[in-house]
Amino acid sequence: MTQPASQSADTAPEPPYLRSLNAPQKEAVLATEGPLLVLAGAGTGKTACLTARLAHLIWSGKAWPSQILAVTFTNKAAREMKERVARALDQDIEGMPWLGTFHAIGAKMLRRHAELAGLQSNFTILDTDDQLRLLKQLIQASEIDEKRWPARQLAGLIDRWKNTGWMPADVTADESEHYANGKGQQLYAAYQERLKSLNACDFGDLLLHPLVILKSHRDVLEDYQRRFRYILVDEYQDTNSAQYLWLRLLAQSHKNICVVGDDDQSIYSWRGAEVANILKFEKDFPGAKIVRLEQNYRSTQHILSAAGGVIGQNAGRLGKELWTEAGDGEKIKVIGVWDGPEEARRIGEEIEAHQARGGSLDDVAILVRAQFQTREFEDRFIQIGLPYRIVGGFRFYERAEIRDALAYLRVVMQPADDLAFERIVNVPKRGLGDKAVGTIHSFARAEGIPLSLAAARILDTDELTPQARKSLGNLVGDFARWRDMANNLPHPELTRQILDESGYTAMWQNDRSAEAAGRLENLTELVRAMEEFETLESFLEHVSLVMDNDADAESEKVTIMTIHAAKGLEFDTVFLAGWEEGVFPSQRSLDEGGVKSLEEERRLAYVAITRARRLCHIMHAANRRIYGQWTSSIPSRFIEELPEDHVDTETTMTGGASLWRANWSERDDPFANVGRAKSRGPGWQRATAAGTLPQNRKVMEAKGSAASFAAKPRSDVSVGQRVFHQKFGYGEVKEIEGNKLEIDFEKAGSKRVLDSFVEVA
Repeated sequence: MTQPASQSADTAPEPPYLRSLNAPQKEAVLATEGPLLVLAGAGTGKTACLTARLAHLIWSGKAWPSQILAVTFTNKAAREMKERVARALDQDIEGMPWLGTFHAIGAKMLRRHAELAGLQSNFTILDTDDQLRLLKQLIQASEIDEKRWPARQLAGLIDRWKNTGWMPADVTADESEHYANGKGQQLYAAYQERLKSLNACDFGDLLLHPLVILKSHRDVLEDYQRRFRYILVDEYQDTNSAQYLWLRLLAQSHKNICVVGDDDQSIYSWRGAEVANILKFEKDFPGAKIVRLEQNYRSTQHILSAAGGVIGQNAGRLGKELWTEAGDGEKIKVIGVWDGPEEARRIGEEIEAHQARGGSLDDVAILVRAQFQTREFEDRFIQIGLPYRIVGGFRFYERAEIRDALAYLRVVMQPADDLAFERIVNVPKRGLGDKAVGTIHSFARAEGIPLSLAAARILDTDELTPQARKSLGNLVGDFARWRDMANNLPHPELTRQILDESGYTAMWQNDRSAEAAGRLENLTELVRAMEEFETLESFLEHVSLVMDNDADAESEKVTIMTIHAAKGLEFDTVFLAGWEEGVFPSQRSLDEGGVKSLEEERRLAYVAITRARRLCHIMHAANRRIYGQWTSSIPSRFIEELPEDHVDTETTMTGGASLWRANWSERDDPFANVGRAKSRGPGWQRATAAGTLPQNRKVMEAKGSAASFAAKPRSDVSVGQRVFHQKFGYGEVKEIEGNKLEIDFEKAGSKRVLDSFVEVA
C-alpha cells in the first residue's frame, strides 16, 4: 500500500485522526519504527492513541491491514477499535483478520496449524463446566478422593501451568506436589491426551498450543514474523507469561512492537497477569522508546492527586504523574461510620440526595473489594426502593438452560464432543439414566470411539434395555436429521427446531416452578442473539471466547460491583466502601503474598479512586459483620496514604472509635512495614470484637477516648506470659513497651500488637 504519487505521506495535510491528539499521544502514533512502550495513565486517552496509531499505519501505507497484529483483552475492545479506525479513515476497514483478543487470535492460529498440536481444525473449545466434568472423570479413574482433592483445584493448577507456558513435561516435581501428593503432572498429561481424543482444547490451550508450535516449528514462526510487520498490544500490564512469550517470539524479526499499558493498573495476578512483563519491556527490547501519557481527561485534580499519593508508595513502578485541565474539583471525602448497615444507610442517603438534585442513578457506582460486601447494600436499597444492579452474577451463557441448548448445537456441529453429548443425552428425561449412559461409556472406551458414534453402534446390540434402546435410537436419528438440516437451514431456525423437536422447550413449558418462564425467555433471547452471526460455527466460537452478557438498560440503576470488575469504567460519583484493614487491603492477600500482594492491593486502590470523574467518597466502618461474625476494624492504610491537601474527613461514629485514627500518634501492627521503605505515620491494627455489636459498642464507649485507651498499659500482662489473640492464636509475650506487646505466636510468628487485643490464656 502506497500513497498516490500526487500526494505522498510527507506532503499530505495532517490526517483528521491526529488533530485531536495531544503532543505525547501524537508522538506515540508517529513513532512507528522499533519497540515502543506507551505508559498510559488512567483516563489519559490510550484508546484514542492506539486507534490513531493503527489508522496511521494503514493511511501512511506502512502496512496492509492484514499485516498488522493488534491484540486486545476483550472482544468489545476489538470491535470498538475496528469501528474507530473506520471512522478515522472515513472508510470501511475490511481484511483485518488479526485484530482481536489473545484467545481469538490464538484460536485462529491453532485452527490453521491444528495438526501440529495433534488436533483437527474443527476442534471444540471447552468451557469451565465441561473442563471440570472431564477432570472429575480422570480423578475418579485414578482412584483419588475428589472430596479431598477437588477437580476445581486441579483445574486452577492446570490453568496456571498453561498461563506460564508449561506443557505437562515442563511441570516440576515441586509444582506437581500441589495436587494429590505429586499426581498433578500425571493428571495434567492424562487430561491433555483426553482432550486430543475429544478433538478439543480449553482456553489455556488457545495460548499454549500456538506458543509451543511457534517454539517448535521454525518455519511457522518465520512465516508469522514476515506476516506481522507491526504489532500493537493493549493492556500490556495484564499479559501472562504465555502471552508474553508468544508476543516476544513474534516481534523478534521487525521489532516493530508497540505495547500500551499502565503498570499502576496491573490488578489481575490471580488469573496469571505478570506486572513484571511491562516493567522489563526495555530489557526485552533494548533501545525501546517510552512515551508517557499523563494528561487525564476523566477526573478532577483532587482525585488524581489523591490517587497519585497512594500509588506513589509502591516501589515496583515506572512512574508518572497525572494532571488535568478540568480544575481542582471537590476533595475526596473520607467518611467513618459505626458499622456496615450504617455505611449502607449513609450511601443510600447520599444517592437519594443526588437523585433529588436531578442526578442520574446510572452515574453512580459503589465499588467493593469483596463480593460479601454487597449484601448490606442490597438489603438497604430494597428497603428504600432504590434501583440497583449487581455486576458479576451469573452471566447469560452460563445459565443452565443456555448451556443445555448450546450442548445440543455442539453435538450437531462436532459429533466427537463427548462432554456435550453426555450433558443432554437424558435432558429432557428420556429413560437414559446413569446405568444406560455408563453402558454407552463402556462401549465407547472398548471401541475407542466418541460417545455419539458409540450410541449409534450400540443400537445393534442387546446391551441396553428395549426402552433405552428405543429412546436412544430416536435421539441418534434426531441428531442425524439435524445435521442434514444444518446444511441448508438458517442456524437460528435450526436451533428453534432442535429445542422443539428434542422436547426441551416442552420440558420448561410443563415446568411449574417460578423460574420456568424466565428460562423460556432466555432460550428465546439465545435464538435472537444467534441472528447477529453468519454461521453457527462463528456463534459457538463467540460464546466460547466471550461469555458476555448485555447490561440491562431498561431503567436507571446504581451500579454495585467489585473494584476488579470496574477497571476500564468511569462514573461521575463513586462510593468506595469498606476501606478497613483486613477488608482492603485484603487480609488473605497480606497473609499469602506479602509485599508483592500489598503493592497489587495498592494498585487496586489506585484503580478504584480513578474511576471517579467528579466525586469520590471513601467509607470505612469501625465494625463489620464478616461471614456471620462482628469484627472491629481500623481504617485502611491506604486512607493514611491519601495526601491531606486533597481530602476532607468526616466521621459519624460515636464513642471512642471515632477518635482512633486522629489520636494515635504511633501505632504498630503485623503489616505496618509490609511494602514500606519507612513508616508513614500510624500503622494499623485489626482487632476482632468480643461478643455482639451492642456489647462491643458499650465496651468501646466505656473505654473513653482512643488517647486514654491507648495510653494505659495493662497490669495483668507480663513478659513470658501466655496470651491469646483472636486472629493470631496463642503466643508468649517477649517484650512490653507501654501498651504494645511483642508476642511470639505459635503459628503466626513474631507480631507486635496492642495489649487491649489479647486475653490472658
